[in-house]
Amino acid sequence: MIRRTAFLAAAAAITLAAAGCGSSSTSAAGGTDSAVSQKAETALKQVTGQVLSKGPNGETPSPASATTLSSDEIAKVKAMGATAAIVMHYGGNDWATAQIAGLKSEFEKLGIKVIATTDADFKPDKQVSDLETVMTQKPSIIVSIPTDPVATATAYRKAAQAGAKLVFMDNVPQGFVAGKDYVSDVSADNYGNGVVSAHEMAKALGGKGKIGVIFHQADFFVTQQRYQGFKDTIAKDYPDIQVVEEKGIAGPDFAGDAQAAANAMLSKHADLAGIWAVWDVPAEGVMAAARAAGRQDLKIATEDLGKNVAIALAKNDLVVGLGAQVPFDQGVTEAQIGAGALLGKKEPAYVALSALPVDHSNVLDAWKQVYHADAPADLQSSYKK
Repeated sequence: MIRRTAFLAAAAAITLAAAGCGSSSTSAAGGTDSAVSQKAETALKQVTGQVLSKGPNGETPSPASATTLSSDEIAKVKAMGATAAIVMHYGGNDWATAQIAGLKSEFEKLGIKVIATTDADFKPDKQVSDLETVMTQKPSIIVSIPTDPVATATAYRKAAQAGAKLVFMDNVPQGFVAGKDYVSDVSADNYGNGVVSAHEMAKALGGKGKIGVIFHQADFFVTQQRYQGFKDTIAKDYPDIQVVEEKGIAGPDFAGDAQAAANAMLSKHADLAGIWAVWDVPAEGVMAAARAAGRQDLKIATEDLGKNVAIALAKNDLVVGLGAQVPFDQGVTEAQIGAGALLGKKEPAYVALSALPVDHSNVLDAWKQVYHADAPADLQSSYKK
C-alpha cells in the first residue's frame, strides 16, 4: 500500500485464491506439518471474500455493490459538468498508481473531469498546501487519503465547508463524522489482510518457529489494523510461533528503515525463521537484509502485491505469501460514491473490499485481478514452475 522510495522503485478470484494454497510447506524451523498447512489453507478459504475490518469509527462495512449507479443516475451526473481532485498522501508506487487509475477510469465514464492529482510525499504540511491549492479550482469532489488525521483535519474541514464532496481512502481526519463532514470512507479489509498474511506465514513455517514483526510507527488506522490482524491470528491460531521482536518504522525511507530493522533482528536472533512486514515496500527492505545476511531460508510475509514482492513470490524467493488489496476497484468505488453524493444519495459510511490471499501458485492471476491488467513480462518470465 505504501511508499516506494528511491531504494526500489470475485467468484473466480475466490477459486484462484483457494487453489493458491494447495501444498504443504517446509518450515524454516524444521520439517513439514501437513496438519498446520491444512489448517491454514482452510482458514484462507474461509476468509476469502469476507470483510473482517470495522471502519475507523467502528462502522460495519458495506460492500462495493452498495454504491453502484443506475444508467439514469449516470446520465444525470454526466449532465452536471462536475470536476474532481485526487489528493494523495504520496504517489508513484503500485498501489497508488492503481488507485488513481481506477479513479480516473471511472470518473471518465461518469463525465467527471479530474482537474488535479497531487502527491504529498507523506508530509502533512505538503498535503495541507495541496488541498489549499486544489480548492482554488473549486472541485465538486475531492478523493483523498490523509497523511495525518490530526494535522490535516482543518484543511479538509475548510474544503468541505466550501462545498466539495469528500470521499476518503482508508484514513479519516480526526473528529469527522460520515454523512456530515464527509461522504464515505473506502478501504481494503486491512485487518483481514493481516489475518491472511498470518496464515501464509504459518503455512510456510509449518506452524512453529521464531519470527520478527516490522510495523508502521504512526497514527495510521489501516496499517494498525494490519498489524493487529497479524498478531491476533498468530497468537490465537498458532501458539508454537513465537514473536521474539517487534520494531516500528516511521519513514519516509520505509524500505531502508525496514532493512535496518531486519538487520538488527537477524543479528540478534540467529534462529529467526521469519519476518512479517506491514506492506510490500518494507518487505523489500527485509528481502535486502536477508540476502545480505545469507538468509535465503527466511520466510517473509506481507501485504500488497507490489511488483518486487510479486517477482519474489513468482521465483519462490523469500516472500511466502501476502494479503493483497484491490486498489483499482477501490478507486472505481470511490468515484461512484462521489458521483452519488452529487445526486444527493445517502452513501454508506464505510465500504470495504475483501483481502485476496496470494502465494506462488496464484500470483500471476492475482496480479490481473488487482491491477486489471496482465502481469508484466518480467513478472511472467520470473515465474518458477
